[in-house]
Amino acid sequence: MADSNAVHWHPSAAYLYVLHLDGPALAWEYLRRNPEYRRAWQRHRHRPQHEALRWGLRLLEDPARDARDAYPDWFPDPYSVVQVYPDADPMADALLFQLWRFPGRKHLMHDGKRLVLTTQIVNRMLRMAISPALEDGMAYAYAVRAGCKLTERWRAIEAELTLLDTTKVHHTAIATGPTRSHVNAPLRTLQALDGTLAGVSQRGVAKVLFGIAAVTERWYDDGDLRAQVRRLIRRGQTLMGGGYHRLL
Repeated sequence: MADSNAVHWHPSAAYLYVLHLDGPALAWEYLRRNPEYRRAWQRHRHRPQHEALRWGLRLLEDPARDARDAYPDWFPDPYSVVQVYPDADPMADALLFQLWRFPGRKHLMHDGKRLVLTTQIVNRMLRMAISPALEDGMAYAYAVRAGCKLTERWRAIEAELTLLDTTKVHHTAIATGPTRSHVNAPLRTLQALDGTLAGVSQRGVAKVLFGIAAVTERWYDDGDLRAQVRRLIRRGQTLMGGGYHRLL
């Protein structure tokens, strides 16, 4: 990243955790590398709401934390965030809200308006925005924002809600697992971006990503390897500079 001492970017194994990141988590990986965002955190860390909206956040998050430890509160909520409210007219067999019975490792945060629950189930993340009117033991309902993208929003939420069915958790995680090409794209993009932020040349980045032998054989002005490295760096810089919003 911007501080080359902050992370050793050479070993690809250091990036393997991105295999299991969803869109919002991957978006954070790009934002936290942004030098301007890192400076904003240093200036306003004691006033985390100040300037947060500029970056698409409700609160500033520490850029030193990678996606395994950070819980950025995005604004507006990504489609995959499940909105939970009290059921105003519950049926006799309505399910009751019992927070601690949700599966997975949980993280709770209050952003000033509602309780935000993030729970990790197998290799997936479920995010819930819980209304302050909802109490433990009350009947509850899921809400989807109205609008022209209603179908997209519901499909995203439906995919997340399958994680609450413990009989389907492992099957879902396997069925939706990333393919090799899908994995290599963000892994190599982040690694190339970190090398660039550390001041390494494109050729130096290529040696780390593809090996010295490949660079010796295939590195020339109009070669495919050089073009590939340029694309990786350009994509990383674009996502870091604001393109991460598309991942939400």
